[in-house]
Amino acid sequence: MYLIAIAWLYVALLAAVSDDSVVGGVLTFIFFGLAPLALFLWLFGTPARRRHKAARSATDDSLNDRADSGRDQ
Repeated sequence: MYLIAIAWLYVALLAAVSDDSVVGGVLTFIFFGLAPLALFLWLFGTPARRRHKAARSATDDSLNDRADSGRDQ
């Protein structure tokens, strides 16, 4: 997935460099490069964030269970 992101930024950078003005190049890079890439990474990163949150929650629950069982003794 990161290879796609790097390639997209490369193409957007080349398009920005070939623009006639500096302002146009910066806007091209932001609106055709960074903004769509941020949306892409956010959308395709959602399942990984959910898995990470579930794993962290499971780890926290197991640590709480161990702490509670230690107090009972």
